[in-house]
Amino acid sequence: MHYRPLGQTDLQVSAACLGTMTFGEQNTEAEAHAQLDRALGAGINFVDTAEMYPVPPRADTQGRTEAYIGSWLARRGGRDRLVLATKVAGPGEWVSYLRPGEVRLDRRNIEAALDASLRRLRTDYVDLYQLHWPDRETNFFGRLGYQHNPEDRSVPLAETLEALAEVVRAGKVRHVGLSNETPWGLMRCLALAEQRGLPRMVSIQNPYSLLNRTFEIGLAEVALREQCGLLAYSPLAFGVLSGKYLGGTQPPRARLTLFERFNRYSNPEAQRATADYVALARRHGLDPAQMALAYVSSRPFLTSTIIGATTLEQLDSDIAGCLLDLPAEVVAEIEAIHTRQPNPAP
Repeated sequence: MHYRPLGQTDLQVSAACLGTMTFGEQNTEAEAHAQLDRALGAGINFVDTAEMYPVPPRADTQGRTEAYIGSWLARRGGRDRLVLATKVAGPGEWVSYLRPGEVRLDRRNIEAALDASLRRLRTDYVDLYQLHWPDRETNFFGRLGYQHNPEDRSVPLAETLEALAEVVRAGKVRHVGLSNETPWGLMRCLALAEQRGLPRMVSIQNPYSLLNRTFEIGLAEVALREQCGLLAYSPLAFGVLSGKYLGGTQPPRARLTLFERFNRYSNPEAQRATADYVALARRHGLDPAQMALAYVSSRPFLTSTIIGATTLEQLDSDIAGCLLDLPAEVVAEIEAIHTRQPNPAP
């Protein structure tokens, strides 16, 4: 396993991070524990979760993912072996069940969300606490174009960062990060931290895959120049890049078979590009999913690739993909496909 610094901190995180949003939905508690054991055995020391997991988010399952990680920690011990990351949800009617009152990124919500996460995780601190998505109205979750709303009444970023500073001072959080954020949002947070002596963002967790390289347009430069690297989620575009959905195939228990809400990863343009990437991998004797993961993991702005699996076999294959070095000719052919069909599944 390879390890990289988490931002400007003294933490070294594995190049592969175990994503856990299937725990409690597609994976039982026993399966979740088995995945955690297997990941640690392979050298992974970085685990990512969120207060609203599992996905798809529902009131009756909310928090179950963190609870499964917490029960594993209680049985196995060794909290200091892990770099444990979780997230606080931003606003949205679809997560109104998380807390009484309006769900926002203000002091009340952040403190309540963090305390609940710590109880479920059975720990007294998290290493990385992330804002799951912005409080303000902006473009994320597949929306490319920005439309300005002068009536936006979002919680000011400075107020959110002050609330994060309080939980850092209290010892409940070691470092803070962003997710589903824009170049303006990341730079504004970094500027406020410098101006006001607030905690500095150490990472940004955004989607990045062969089907969605929009991170490169504005955020890659910020990530490199500011040492605030990418934690890439959906590196396989919800499994699409494995090729298992090609030709209209609907594998049993597969995420896109079970949950139609994620169809942004399987539109016709994405299917065409996927077919090209899968054919490229097979011409070179590569597993398509491993090729896709290897490309993501090789990017200079990347800190860690968040991998998710429903079986141990998938997990083993994903870990191997994150450690694979691609031949130069394969990378060149990937770039040619991207030029023809850029970002079909943002």
